[in-house]
Amino acid sequence: MTNGAVLLDLDEASLSGVLEKVVDELLNKGEIRPNDRDPLLNALRQKRSQSDIGETDGAIEMQTFSVTKQRDTADAVEASVVLSGALESLQKPVVAFGRLINSVLMDSVLEAPIPVRFVFVLVGPSGRGMDFHESGRAMATLMADWVFSLEAYLAQTDKEITNAIADFMDCSIVIPPTEIQDEAMLKPIIDFQQKMLKDRLRPTDTRIYFGQKAQAAGGPQEPIEDPLARTGIPFGGMIKDIKRRYRHYISDFTDALNPQVLAAVIFIYFAALSPAITFGGLLADKTEQMMGVSELMVSTCVQGVIFSLFAAQPVLVIGFTGPLLVFEEAFFQFCKSQDLDYIVARIWVGLWLILIVVIIVAVEGSFLVRFISRFTQEIFSILISLIFIYETFAKLIKIFKAHPLKRNYDILNDTSDDPFHTVKGNVTTVVPYEFANTALLSMCLMFGCFFIAYFFRQFKNGVFLPGPLRRMIGDFGVPIAIFLMVAVDISIKDTYTQKLVVPKGLTVSNPTARGWFIHPMGKEGDFPVWMMAASFGPALLVFILIFMESQITTLIVSNPARKMIKGSGFHFDLLLLVFMGGVASIFGVPWLSAATVRSVTHANALTVMSKGPKPEIEKVLEQRISGILVAVLVGVSILMEPILKMIPITALFGIFLYMGVTSLQGIQLWDRILLLIVPKKYHPNLPYATRVPTLKMHLFTIIQIVCLVILWVIKSSPASLALPFILILTIPLRMLMTGTLFTKFQMKCLDADDVKVVLEEEPGTDVYSESPLP
Repeated sequence: MTNGAVLLDLDEASLSGVLEKVVDELLNKGEIRPNDRDPLLNALRQKRSQSDIGETDGAIEMQTFSVTKQRDTADAVEASVVLSGALESLQKPVVAFGRLINSVLMDSVLEAPIPVRFVFVLVGPSGRGMDFHESGRAMATLMADWVFSLEAYLAQTDKEITNAIADFMDCSIVIPPTEIQDEAMLKPIIDFQQKMLKDRLRPTDTRIYFGQKAQAAGGPQEPIEDPLARTGIPFGGMIKDIKRRYRHYISDFTDALNPQVLAAVIFIYFAALSPAITFGGLLADKTEQMMGVSELMVSTCVQGVIFSLFAAQPVLVIGFTGPLLVFEEAFFQFCKSQDLDYIVARIWVGLWLILIVVIIVAVEGSFLVRFISRFTQEIFSILISLIFIYETFAKLIKIFKAHPLKRNYDILNDTSDDPFHTVKGNVTTVVPYEFANTALLSMCLMFGCFFIAYFFRQFKNGVFLPGPLRRMIGDFGVPIAIFLMVAVDISIKDTYTQKLVVPKGLTVSNPTARGWFIHPMGKEGDFPVWMMAASFGPALLVFILIFMESQITTLIVSNPARKMIKGSGFHFDLLLLVFMGGVASIFGVPWLSAATVRSVTHANALTVMSKGPKPEIEKVLEQRISGILVAVLVGVSILMEPILKMIPITALFGIFLYMGVTSLQGIQLWDRILLLIVPKKYHPNLPYATRVPTLKMHLFTIIQIVCLVILWVIKSSPASLALPFILILTIPLRMLMTGTLFTKFQMKCLDADDVKVVLEEEPGTDVYSESPLP
């Protein structure tokens, strides 16, 4: 390299142009003869595959290296091209190193569309004791070193390049060709090398950023404001949220003028409608029709519009969730056992909720979310996913019990327009028969909807059709699955299936027991005073559930890697959400929380990706229109009863199952549960599997499983009301394990706080990989 040609900041767009300048520089320096120029240039320009092994005694081979892991934070992966081989016409070996001023996609050079930054050439006559193949491999190894590639990128002179190579050689360790009797003899060498590597690393230089990052790093940047930092002033956090977010209020509407927002609205509408209707049916079943589909859809509509208009993070989608269903069931059973009016008791719980949230926001209590580590989040996430899956199969089993498989069935009245229903007055009821094939068709519709939705998720990450078209079809996988199952159900006219029950107009689920306004003292004015005060306990439990779900969801959606620039508002959004829930109690409609899967689905649907072999986030369309439209559409769906009643309820159960099953795939706890039966040699190359002893990793997993079992037992027992309190106990449990059962380093590997953003555009992954709370 001392005598070779070093060309820095070449302005070329092709490998041929780079090689021509390299050869001319070698000629100018006297490294080759004039009559060597054309033969050398022709040999270097020959087309070759980067996968060819090459000959060590003849043809020039090409080796490439692309920094994938070390530069995965750059907005483009870059490659180095190494050309090495023998050329008999040369008098001596010659070396050249070139660096392009801008990385360039070179046609027919690499098998993947990766831009090239560095080119290295080593050519000479054979028979001089030089192995060109191994020398090329050595240079590729040199280019694989992050520190050298950084130095080569920043170098201004030839001397700096040779110094970087010398520095690399100084940190290389040569082991003599003697037999090593014990592996322990290598440990001091490993420790010594780690020390050298640590000393060799230099601080990150912003000049190494490429493309848009280089432009962004050009000037001083304002420090990122921590939305959870305490101000020490009453309501200080909420005031900061409002100042941070409301200055972008106008752009929250102008940024919605994008076709991608319309696609997101249609997609999220079905993603929000399915759980609203399904949870509504479950809620009606658990509360004996005191609240049901109509109340939940009205609540989702009204609260959704208000939240989207005024929230500090309008990308969040609010809705009813599994933990709230568990609480409503437990609270209803408690009121029933104490002979209390359930719907009236909810008013006092709601009033206490307002008081609690005002106090928490005043003292900036949202900072407590920092103590909710992945240990607790994943236990909670698995619990919710299991609730989704369990309720789906419980409903299917109920259908099989109502319509069992048997040889003979009662003969239906074929002369009737609708042999499955009878009409008496204005009331339509199901004929009390055990219908043939109902259970089997219901099962087919449920699993058909599940597998079709899952197929479209995989199709979106596949290779068929152009990318935009493929992603658009994939985004509508859920509604397509529902539509196909509706078509199948309609085509099979001689088999009964339970259809979606949607009330006609704005009527409550049980008009004889309640109305749209609930009197705080009950119909007879005899609600006990002691329960007004005792409602503080249930209110605290509801607040814990809403706090955990909403704050964790905001953490995930507002991850800095998403490049959302308008900020978020933990304090203000919590106040708005809980306050709306408290007021909603007066009207007898359910409390809502930020729904994690729906929120992250919304964020990903609004994400604009860069083009190239490794798409990255360019921006997120942060606006309020999509949330408003989704909420309005859910509310209007109450008036779409003729259309919605055609949907078989088991098709929605398939979507329910889809949300539960796919949400498991993004939970590290679930991955570690599977590792319990996977041999160690097949464990993934991740810190929790490679940096932690296997038995310690399994012990950590088993502790989480035990906690999960305890929570499930409590959920299924009369003490289910205490579920949030038991869940909170996992926080001190995690602190107790640190330093006793596990070292701090092991706990850091097993329970890392950061959440890696995973997009649906990446093969094999989707939104559920980072949003485990359905």
